[in-house]
Amino acid sequence: MTNTDTLSLQEIAKALYTVNRHAKTAPEPQHLYYIKKETIKRLLLEKRAKKIGLHFSEHPKLSNQHSTLLVQVDNYYFHIPPSKEDFQELKHLGALDQNYRNPQTKMSLSLAKKIIYQYIDYKPDHKKPRKRQFNSSYYTPSSLGKMDWPPRKTYR
Repeated sequence: MTNTDTLSLQEIAKALYTVNRHAKTAPEPQHLYYIKKETIKRLLLEKRAKKIGLHFSEHPKLSNQHSTLLVQVDNYYFHIPPSKEDFQELKHLGALDQNYRNPQTKMSLSLAKKIIYQYIDYKPDHKKPRKRQFNSSYYTPSSLGKMDWPPRKTYR
């Protein structure tokens, strides 16, 4: 029995919902969208999620209308980028349908990520966060503590 067998589909769906909700407002959502997409791909492979159809995106890229794939996981609905096959195999549902609403769920982002990481067997690399370089034109870094004291004369 693997770790993924202990996770219920409802738990995974709630975790996906939480990750997706946070990704929509995150300053750098790439990782959250990546783990969402990987989770849904795996659920589709395991036949635990179902492709419903295609929707026009609410947020067209560069004014070009594009479509997203609507996927059902338990009683939650998510959009992911479609494959070429999806356009040939699935019905286009037109504009985003507000009938596909997700139930409100309370779950912390850290727990949601933990569930998804366990499900997709993802190992986050624990790099220390880099200190941000201060780039203000008014900032002058201090040289305190960086000088040799007492000063030595070096003649060569």
